[in-house]
Amino acid sequence: MTYIYERTGWPEFTWDSEALSGSLAAVRHKQGKHLGKMEALGFDLRAEANLLALTDEVVKSSAIEGEHLNPEEVRSSIARTLGLDVAGLPIPGRDVEGVVEMMLDATQHYDAPLTSERLFGWHAALFPTGRSGMGRITVGTWRTAEAGPMQVVSGPIGKEKVHFEAPPAERLEAEMAKFLEWFNRPSGIDPVLKAAVAHFWFVTVHPFEDGNGRIARAIADMAFSQADGTKDRFYSMSSGIEGERKEYYLRLESAQRGSLDITAWLAWFLQCLDHTLEDADKSLGSVLHKARLWQRINLNPVNERQRKVINRMLDNFKGHLTTSKYAKLTKCSSDTALRDIRELLERGIIAKNEGGGRSTSYRLAEPDQVPV
Repeated sequence: MTYIYERTGWPEFTWDSEALSGSLAAVRHKQGKHLGKMEALGFDLRAEANLLALTDEVVKSSAIEGEHLNPEEVRSSIARTLGLDVAGLPIPGRDVEGVVEMMLDATQHYDAPLTSERLFGWHAALFPTGRSGMGRITVGTWRTAEAGPMQVVSGPIGKEKVHFEAPPAERLEAEMAKFLEWFNRPSGIDPVLKAAVAHFWFVTVHPFEDGNGRIARAIADMAFSQADGTKDRFYSMSSGIEGERKEYYLRLESAQRGSLDITAWLAWFLQCLDHTLEDADKSLGSVLHKARLWQRINLNPVNERQRKVINRMLDNFKGHLTTSKYAKLTKCSSDTALRDIRELLERGIIAKNEGGGRSTSYRLAEPDQVPV
């Protein structure tokens, strides 16, 4: 099997600009419209939209690799770092803090050069204990020859299928020097295409023992921030990729086994970004709804327990609120939960659903239904 990095001319990628022009123009138009909507919002709404997108990006990028982070902890970590309200949010664990540190460094400092030392810092943040699962790995430097071949495999032991084998460790210094020089220098390439190429190039070199996918997506987010000219993120590419995870890996494998013409990979990346931007517009509706509700509630602030429950109900809460769920979420007694719920009912913030007795449940009122 000949991999793309073994072909003559690597890493001089080519693509069919004419074939991509329509998709690229459509995506750039949607980006512009979406950013225009964000700029028209007030500071608080922009901060909420940014917080939502960054939370999704961290959670989904990890989910692509089979790492399932607590969204509330991720939101808490990002909010604390950005100086936003963390009322009712849990204290994040070290595993969450590391991923958030990497993502915020990539997006908040998008105009700073990408260097090997910076990448080493990101890698160390992802693996603060020096372990990936139960196994010890080399952290904060390129993978070594002692680690053995870096392969992407699937299937049971003894019947593994090798999908890809990365360049040997002795090539990494030179490979990453080329990548970083390309990424940092001004070029005529469209920034969105730059994000797609950087993502593919980095994950193909696979310079670390683990975490390459998450770092590749952070690099792409850095390029997106450069494209948008803002440290705020209002859409999550990893959410789009996670929704098409099987296709994502198939496209990567096909391109890594193909020629230096990566038109097919770029076309898929643009298509995925297009879907991501559509979903981001829908998320904006959720942000506006949430903001309108809190605008009314904050005229007469609720207590900390009530604030926590309302935020949970606004963020993909499963089912309806009950007294037992309230008590569990806030770690309070049933009597306290019932008292808090009655206050919210009296204020019109929540409404009772049909049914009664043990099946009594509640839903959030629409913002315009909350008395001022």
